[in-house]
Amino acid sequence: MPNIKSAIKRTKTNEARRQRNASGKSALRSAVKTADVAVLGTDVNAAKAAYGAAQKKLDKAATKGLIHKNAAARKKSRLAKKLNALSAQA
Repeated sequence: MPNIKSAIKRTKTNEARRQRNASGKSALRSAVKTADVAVLGTDVNAAKAAYGAAQKKLDKAATKGLIHKNAAARKKSRLAKKLNALSAQA
C-alpha cells in the first residue's frame, strides 16, 4: 500500500476506472453476442433491434476509449454483413 497521499488517490482512482471499464466491456460483449445470436436466428426485426443496441454500445465504447475505433468499426461491419445476409434471405 502506498504511503504518499497522491499515490493513495491514484490507486483509488485506478481501481474505480478498472471496475468501470470492466463493467462497460462486459456490457459491450453481451450486446454484441446478443446481436450475433439474433442474426443467426430467423426474426429480422429482432435482429435489427439487437444490431442497433450493439451498434450504440460499440460507438460509445470507442468514444470512451474502451476499445479502438477501428475495432468498433470492424465489429459493426461484420454484424451488418450478417444482418444484410439475413434480410436478403427473408
